[in-house]
Amino acid sequence: MTKPPRHRLVPTNVAALAVGVSEATIRKWVSRGKITRYGAPNCPSEFDIDELTQIAVQRRSRPVREGPAA
Repeated sequence: MTKPPRHRLVPTNVAALAVGVSEATIRKWVSRGKITRYGAPNCPSEFDIDELTQIAVQRRSRPVREGPAA
């Protein structure tokens, strides 16, 4: 996979906000191969906003699980 153009890359905190999850979740997704991390090993992580948008759309299209009745 080729690296996206610089203007499409965002840091971890923005990635988390874009998808509606915590930064820790973004890091877990990277380790599980769900999302692509760009950047050298000892440099800040960056993520493709287009890939994040696709994940956000998928997450919003899933039915919401309801907890037990009160």
